[in-house]
Amino acid sequence: MSKKASEKQLADLLAPYAVAIKADLERWLIEPAVPAPLAEAMRYCMLCGGKRIRPAIVSIANAAVGGMADELTARAGIAVELVHTYSLVHDDLPAMDNDMLRRGLPTAHAKFGQAMAILVGDALLTRAFGVLSETHDPRSAMLAAELAAGAGAAGMVAGQVADMGLCNVPAGLAGIEYIHERKTAAMIVASARMGAICGRADRDELAAISTYGLELGMAYQAVDDLLDVVGDAETTGKTPGQDVRGKKLSVVAQLGLEEARQLGRGLSDRAIAALGPLGPAADGLRQLADLLAERMY
Repeated sequence: MSKKASEKQLADLLAPYAVAIKADLERWLIEPAVPAPLAEAMRYCMLCGGKRIRPAIVSIANAAVGGMADELTARAGIAVELVHTYSLVHDDLPAMDNDMLRRGLPTAHAKFGQAMAILVGDALLTRAFGVLSETHDPRSAMLAAELAAGAGAAGMVAGQVADMGLCNVPAGLAGIEYIHERKTAAMIVASARMGAICGRADRDELAAISTYGLELGMAYQAVDDLLDVVGDAETTGKTPGQDVRGKKLSVVAQLGLEEARQLGRGLSDRAIAALGPLGPAADGLRQLADLLAERMY
């Protein structure tokens, strides 16, 4: 399959979830009494596009364990996307990656200034837990715990600390894997597990979903490293070459292009293999893993 064809199939797969999350964001993003400039910046960051992969994973994982689309699943999808977007807003800041382009548009600090960008990130993060808590479903506490674990100091934040060189990591590929497991895979694991929890998964189903999320998250970041080298702003929606300019650890820098592709494909295959116990119900997750891997070619 050509890269163009796989990108179209991926977009087609994700499109219904992107439409749904936009409608849900219109309902739940802005609380009453939010200052107008802050509300404008929050809407800009949340409604300016994006593939919506993480909320899609929530919904597809829910279906994979026999769950039904419901409000709790929708809230879980909104919550993971709010946290993901907050992380992008902060990652783009001059103190971090200093990027001026995100999703094909000016980044939050480029458009609204650094102070507002920091506050937008803070608002999106806290709103995520508000969205989860505004329901009496007892599973909401479990979802909040999963989200906190994926996004917190031992998860996504730890990955960013390591990626910025602010703590020691192992040398070579092990160090890159340390970063990728936390910075990227942790939130994909959280998304998959939250969807499974919404679907009332049993222990074995949750274990399979968790392994899938980890392998998919590692594959996703390997592909992202590749696209930073071989992609373009039109395709990726962000400035290419940031890893090289920032002297970041990446699988491409460590392994070279071809071995990095092999790693990404192998991780995707392992994600797909983890879904064996779930049978045909997990075909949506299998298709997602396959299409994300095809973006490398």
